[in-house]
Amino acid sequence: MGDSQVLLGPAEVRELAARLGVRPTKTLGQNFVIDANTVRRIVRAAELDADDVVIEVGPGLGSLTLALLERARRVVAVEIDPVLAEQLPHTVRDRAPELAERLEVVHADALRITDLPGPAPTALVANLPYNVAVPVVLHLLATFPSLRRGLVMVQAEVADRLVAPPGSKVYGVPSVKLAWYAEARRAGPVGRAVFWPVPNVDSGLVAFTRREPPVDASLREEVFAAVDAAFAQRRKTLRAALTGWAGSADAAERALRAAEVDPRARGEALDVAAFARIAQYRPLVAVDERTEDHGEGAVAGRRGDGARGGADPAGL
Repeated sequence: MGDSQVLLGPAEVRELAARLGVRPTKTLGQNFVIDANTVRRIVRAAELDADDVVIEVGPGLGSLTLALLERARRVVAVEIDPVLAEQLPHTVRDRAPELAERLEVVHADALRITDLPGPAPTALVANLPYNVAVPVVLHLLATFPSLRRGLVMVQAEVADRLVAPPGSKVYGVPSVKLAWYAEARRAGPVGRAVFWPVPNVDSGLVAFTRREPPVDASLREEVFAAVDAAFAQRRKTLRAALTGWAGSADAAERALRAAEVDPRARGEALDVAAFARIAQYRPLVAVDERTEDHGEGAVAGRRGDGARGGADPAGL
């Protein structure tokens, strides 16, 4: 059976949604992909191998899931909506029965999962909701070291932030934190017309490949604390911005100079390696109990092919 007969088109998506009584909601960030060519393009850009185990967050009605099952050894679809989670295996069995055994559906919030059934995942491919895109990517990279690469569709503005280099106007917390885990690049734009309902923003594809962190992985929380502090007050010099992080302005300056970073510089000028050096010189007296925030408050609210939304994106 050719993929043109397997994949969902506009008529199939609307018919399936109507039969289930599903109305796309802003709360869950739901905008369903209705264009088969876009789905094929995403799968090609993901550069999957036949042995890959893919995590798909927010499979929704299964537009992307069906294409992923044709390429990967296994797809673990994480869906928060109970109706959509229950329906997805039936859709796959109806349209591609020979691929049904490759699918595992997990009814859960992607920001809360700590393990998954079956073999360790090797790739993340997903159409992510705008409001949780950054936290989801960072949470999954932190939770599953086996993830070697990924391809995610996000709001165009979020895509720009994720891949921004130091010195860019949109370089910030998402840029640095993703760079800790992986090398990222833009993999192309996505128009609004491929979704139902049509969103009021453009989307973009971000591809990433995992790499070793610049320092020992056990220091990640220290590095991320320095990043959060540096960008909390973007217009301030690092000496001023890191005062609370270090315990005093003088302590911040000493840490910066020890890391060979100009105290007069600003956070947007530093790459992840520089933040890693700074973190190693944080005064011990400044270390306190804290939670790690994977997200950034400027992540806009968005869709996701039935993924998740509504919860605090920083509440990890």
